[in-house]
Amino acid sequence: MNSRIEKLCVERGLKITEQRRVICRVLSESTDHPDVEEIFRRSVEQDPKISIATVYRTMRLLEEASVIEKLDLRDGRARYEENRDEHHHHLIDVKTGAVIEFKNDELERIKAKIASELGYDIIDDRLELYGIKKK
Repeated sequence: MNSRIEKLCVERGLKITEQRRVICRVLSESTDHPDVEEIFRRSVEQDPKISIATVYRTMRLLEEASVIEKLDLRDGRARYEENRDEHHHHLIDVKTGAVIEFKNDELERIKAKIASELGYDIIDDRLELYGIKKK
């Protein structure tokens, strides 16, 4: 069975080797936003022959093909997520590093209103909130 990311790769004409297949599967099954080291750790569990260099090359290839998106969450590590059509934002817990994805219709209306008042149409945006959980 092919993962969502494998299907995107095929649609975009990327060659899928067995090691890339494992990396794509790891990414598709991720519910967090793993960095390269974590993707490597999870991939090696499935195929011990995968090298860290292969993971780095594959991530760069997937990013260039817009299959995945690199996130900079200010923790010194590039994190990754599947590039989905579904628009969302991130709330990052600065104590735990947890990344919470969210959508908010009111926020979308406010962003569009601000852009319109300034004479622009929004073509893309990214919002990352950083916080500490209330006690």
